[in-house]
Amino acid sequence: MQLTRKIALCIAATFCLPAILIAYELPTAAPEQVGLSAEKLQRAQAAMQKLVDDKRIAGGVIVVARRGKVVQFEACGMMDIEAKKPMKRDTIFRFYSMSKPITSVAVMILYEQGKIELDDPVSEYIPQFKGLKVVADPDAEEITEVEAKRQMTVRDLMRHTSGLTYGFFSNTAVDKLYRKSVQLGGSGVTLEEMAKNLAPIPLLYQPGTKWHYSVSTDVLGRVVEVASGQSLDKFFAERIFEPLGMADTAFYVPAGKIDRFATNYGPNPQGGLRPIDKPETTRYAKMPTFFSGGGGLVSTAGDYMRFCLMLLNKGEFGGKRLLKTETVEMMTKDQLPEQAYPIGTGGRAGVGFGLGFSVRVESSDAAPASRVGEYGWGGMASTHFWISPRDEIAVIVLTQHIPYSNRAERAVKPIIYEAISAGR
Repeated sequence: MQLTRKIALCIAATFCLPAILIAYELPTAAPEQVGLSAEKLQRAQAAMQKLVDDKRIAGGVIVVARRGKVVQFEACGMMDIEAKKPMKRDTIFRFYSMSKPITSVAVMILYEQGKIELDDPVSEYIPQFKGLKVVADPDAEEITEVEAKRQMTVRDLMRHTSGLTYGFFSNTAVDKLYRKSVQLGGSGVTLEEMAKNLAPIPLLYQPGTKWHYSVSTDVLGRVVEVASGQSLDKFFAERIFEPLGMADTAFYVPAGKIDRFATNYGPNPQGGLRPIDKPETTRYAKMPTFFSGGGGLVSTAGDYMRFCLMLLNKGEFGGKRLLKTETVEMMTKDQLPEQAYPIGTGGRAGVGFGLGFSVRVESSDAAPASRVGEYGWGGMASTHFWISPRDEIAVIVLTQHIPYSNRAERAVKPIIYEAISAGR
């Protein structure tokens, strides 16, 4: 590569200017080659830059792919304001709940092998889950237990209808027990021990009756370990990350990569942003004993786009097939029973849940830019992805900000869909 071309790429990655897409060996194309407007896509990156300029985020990365080709891959702002380090395309992010779709794919790999059945009771893999009780009234201050009407299944875990909770999103009597007894990260506990600690706590709802965001995917991680005979980190590495070339995705950041790890920010009461987790002091610099399939992974935009392109291409990427076409189609369709639809988080009217993903089932005034059939999810540090099979498009929008916000996704999504209309 000529020196001037190297300089151009560096400037583009820093200041959100158009760039030549050569990094990470992702398949690329010019926007017009896949029916997108280059001018509209430049407006999307300008919208991301405005969030930086307004000090709403420190920096961000946006990646857009259509028909299997990456057409936009831009970084803007800073990965570390205090150290004056610009955001780059290979910056490593905390992905939190964007780990969940990866765990769901792991389950379905084992499903295709006949090692897991979706309607198996979870107790077949975690014996302590046999005979779980349910609270009679989720809102009562005192816990009264009743019998479960049926056992929790693997399918319940995948679609968050298990009756489990998280412990930190609400303040029910059951959530308080989670905060006392259940550890969901770091060292000193394993997935096996987490499952044992959960078993004595009653379920918040009867299995299969209500969508409730929870530790379900962490429990799924333990199911993967039992069914495969491997620790979750090794299964991920051998069966997903290595085949897809996801070299920077793991449960921690090795010392040789810590200089690429973004600082995580939160709002400063005096205005602007303040660091809340820095690379030099982060817990992510150490390999954990708890492999959180629900929220423990770090990754890069390039790595996660490989995962998204595998999904967009119905299970195959780069000549490697992870899942059958029909498996991906099943995962990305609404699986909720009628009484559990729509999912119970803010602004989710018209949204159901598949096997590991939210799924747009109906149009909604609360999210006018979204398309029916669109699926995806986000992470606590304000990371997002969505895939629209109808439009043959996959988009990743990454920032590092807690508390969670989808402002970056909201800023770019309508522009990207306009780019499709303008490019047809």
